[in-house]
Parts: sequence; structure tokens; C-alpha cells
Amino acid sequence: MTLSLNELALQPVEKLIAGAEALNVTVETLANGTRLIDCGISIAGGLQAGTLFAETCMGGLGTVTLTHLSYPDGGSEWWLPGLFVNTDRPALSCMASQYAGWSVSKDDYFAMGSGPARALIRAEEELYDELGYTDTASTAVLCLETRTPPSEEVAAYIAERAGVKTEDLVLLMAPTACLTGSVQVAARVVETGLHKLHTLGFDLHKIINGCGTCPLPTIAKSDTRAIGRTNDAILYAGQVYYTVAADDEELEELIPKVPSSTSPDYGAPFYDTFKGYNYDFYKIDPLLFSPAEIFVNNVQSGRTFHAGAVDVDVLKQSFLG
Repeated sequence: MTLSLNELALQPVEKLIAGAEALNVTVETLANGTRLIDCGISIAGGLQAGTLFAETCMGGLGTVTLTHLSYPDGGSEWWLPGLFVNTDRPALSCMASQYAGWSVSKDDYFAMGSGPARALIRAEEELYDELGYTDTASTAVLCLETRTPPSEEVAAYIAERAGVKTEDLVLLMAPTACLTGSVQVAARVVETGLHKLHTLGFDLHKIINGCGTCPLPTIAKSDTRAIGRTNDAILYAGQVYYTVAADDEELEELIPKVPSSTSPDYGAPFYDTFKGYNYDFYKIDPLLFSPAEIFVNNVQSGRTFHAGAVDVDVLKQSFLG
């Protein structure tokens, strides 16, 4: 395969760099040559920066568009800003790139790492073997969910893991509780569904296209609270639509298991669940992490399968709490 996620990701990265002032981000070059793009730590960031951050996360193989979403609320409608996410290479853009599968841990520094550099680092070797994907780019782009900029030592560690020179490394940064962070997490709605399908044993190569919508979470007062709201956006209002080529019998059995509502931990705002487990992610049922609603169109039969629904009540508890 000749597609390079890291090289493709440079397209949205260069837009961030060229429009830094207008997009409300800052660009810094460390002494070792690594470029840092701050999208929300020392500066406000923004929704447009968030879409470019998210498209970088997807390795340049997806589009993230700002839109608006309306949900029934009694006799009226509840209007929210939202996202429409689309990719024609879902396995690569979502699982090989966007999935936050690498915990960056160096000395006392920690951040969740996502984006195309994961395909060079290959910390999840089994996943990349399954996807049949290898990236040999000489440039690495990593997205960090953090409130602390990495030092030169951390940048050197990441570059070494990715097998590139420090001057060929680009690091994007944004905390969860900011405008950019709100967008980049909500933009994971299609990826979250793919991850659930993968967990349930579905062959991701059968997925031709993935698209979805997700409301933008209201900005919380802390990153811990923001983790709750960003998860709730997907768990209680994320809607995904996949085009696949598979057997109807497999889909009939599989699709009802996908929505977040199938988990015993479903039903309360995520922050409450998280707090109830003493803020230990690993105690939460892993099958909770999925969109609220899924549609799957099978091109082999023409049938469309559906499961799940948006839960406005829990969403309001989370966003307006």
C-alpha cells in the first residue's frame, strides 16, 4: 500500500500553520527542530482549528465539517452545534490513525497520543498486522490530548519511537476542556463505532465508507468534567452510518450489539459513572464506548440494518449540568 498517513496529514497541518493567527493557535519550533502547534493550552483555539486537528488525527483521509443538530425536547427542539464526519478509508483513517491507542509516557510526562505517527511507532503491532498497513514516511505527525506541552526530551523520545529526525516531527496539542478539544473528541464518533465493531469481531476491511454526526459538547470547567461531556456526546447522541460488503446473517446478529445502550454502564452521565469507579477507566465496561445509534447499509444485499437511539435526557443532564 502506497498511502502514507503521515504525509497526507501534512495537508491539514500546513493549513493550521499558515493560518495560525486567524485560527487562534500558536506554532513554536523547539531547539531540536520539532514543531509544536498549540491548539488550546496557552491560547483559546477554536472550532475551525478543531476540524483541522481532527482531520490531522484521521491522517488526512477524512473530512470533518461543522453543522448543527436538533433534538426533540418536549414540544420544541434543542439546537446544538455539531459535526459531520466522513471517510472513504475508515479502517485506515480511524483505526490506523485517529484511535487514541498510544499512551505517551516519558519520565513524569503523560499524554494520550493519536494520529498518523502511531502507524510509525506501531505500539499496537497486532492491530497494524491485522489492518495490513505499514507507513514508511520520514515525517511523523502526532496529536496529543494534554494540558502540558512536551519538552525537547519528550519530543526526542517520540521521534525515536517513530524512527524520524526530531526536525521531522510535528506535535499538535489540545486539552479536553477547550474548543479544539471538544471538536477533536466529538469527531471520533465514526472511529468509536469502528472500534466497537472490531471488538465484536467484525472484519474492518468489509467497511467501505463511514460517516456520522455528533453534537459538540459544552465546554466544561475542568478536563475531568470535559472527559464526561465529550464521552456523553458520542454515547448518547453519536449517530453513525456505515456502508459495508458483508453477509446479512452476520449483520443481523452483530448490529444490535453495537450501540452504547447494550452496556450495563449505560444510562447516567459519563462523569457520574467515571466518579463511581474512582476515576479508573479500566473499571468501566469497555463495551460502553460506542455511538448511540448505528445504521449499516449492506451493498451485497441492499438491506439496511439499524439499532440504538439518541437519549436526549441524559445528554441534557451532561451538557447543561
